[in-house]
Amino acid sequence: MKEQPIIHVGIMAESNIDFELSGNYSLPEQLSGTRFQASLIDNSIQITSEDGKTIAAESVVFSTKSAEDSFLLKAVTIGIDFHWEQKEDQRFRGDLKLVIESGKLRAINLVPLEEYLRSVISSEMSATSSPELLKAHAVISRSWLLAQIEKSKAIQSANEKYQSTEQREGELIRWYDREDHTLFDVCSDDHCQRYQGITKIISDKASQAIDATQGEVLTAHDKICDARFSKCCGGVSENFENVWEPVYHSYLTKVVDSEKAATTCVDLRQEDEADSWIRTSPEAFCNTTDKQILSQVLPDFDQATADFYRWKVTYSQEELASLIREKTEIDFGEIIELKPIERGHSARLIKLQIVGSKKTLTIGKELEIRRALSKSHLYSSAFVIDHLNLQNGIPQQFVLIGSGWGHGVGLCQIGAAVMGEKGYNYQAILNHYFRDADLKKLY
Repeated sequence: MKEQPIIHVGIMAESNIDFELSGNYSLPEQLSGTRFQASLIDNSIQITSEDGKTIAAESVVFSTKSAEDSFLLKAVTIGIDFHWEQKEDQRFRGDLKLVIESGKLRAINLVPLEEYLRSVISSEMSATSSPELLKAHAVISRSWLLAQIEKSKAIQSANEKYQSTEQREGELIRWYDREDHTLFDVCSDDHCQRYQGITKIISDKASQAIDATQGEVLTAHDKICDARFSKCCGGVSENFENVWEPVYHSYLTKVVDSEKAATTCVDLRQEDEADSWIRTSPEAFCNTTDKQILSQVLPDFDQATADFYRWKVTYSQEELASLIREKTEIDFGEIIELKPIERGHSARLIKLQIVGSKKTLTIGKELEIRRALSKSHLYSSAFVIDHLNLQNGIPQQFVLIGSGWGHGVGLCQIGAAVMGEKGYNYQAILNHYFRDADLKKLY
């Protein structure tokens, strides 16, 4: 690879999309002006300009040759399915492509990889972040994206349908990756990597981190690493195969997030050790309450979450039964027990059995469990359950005591922020979280 690739980023999918072009964009002959509305009519994209002229097409690209030109998309939904979901107008550099996807209009941004990363690092991380943390994140984000593109190509060339569900008697196991993205490389929301174009200020420190690591990726066994990250591992990171498809990656395995890792011997796959670990607060890089450090990782709308290393959620019988029925679309009746069946190396539940008065079912993997037990997403699947106030063998209250925030695979953002403040350089941070990977410059 001699130069950076152009990335196709899926921004939004709606029945109608309002947008504005700023700069010297190419337009279809019939259109003029800068403000447009796109609608899906009779399975065709209808674009109307501000002077009322209209065209219809199966797909449309508004392209520019200037790196300074930009377009504005109105009412983009961010934080989809999270507790802070909201709409905002967003501005992007590069080309705008409109296509039809599953009965909606899909807006796609075509942008050079390094330009994309400037926004991702500025969106994911605070401008107050340490330079070494930003560099580490730049390498991870670049690696992950290029690995996803290669993975998609491999799936398409093999002409095989990507499997993400395993179902057998009494068990439903699902994992969620990005197999649904077929018309673009990556989406702009937290499902992939948070990308907001130039809506937010691109920080000088983020740009410097991109420039300092330009073209650098993590590799292992002659392949670009499918590098992952989450907010807080909770003290120990998780194996890839326990969260997503059952494929072992030597660089995405258990890491004790501590300077004392060599002397920390815990097997959190064992229920008694997981219970003890979660109910206490062991030393770890990510075990911090330092607001200056946390502000590097948590944007304003995330900082409302104060308890992430260890947390607690309480449900009444009625609340939990109703929630599980709503989220799974299965009527379990009264909930008799939430029973851990299998845990990963970070104590995250891979399989959880829901025992009800009407039905019993084992669900997994971690995101399926988190979705079933929260209006949006439970912080993580690393939790233990207290069944309280039994009446005729039926608990009237459930207390979930948990650890960490997110899937826990790969880099722990809060742990890495602490490492940056302690003076670790980005190579050392990457070596800590990705044990079997090497740095390589692609372009």
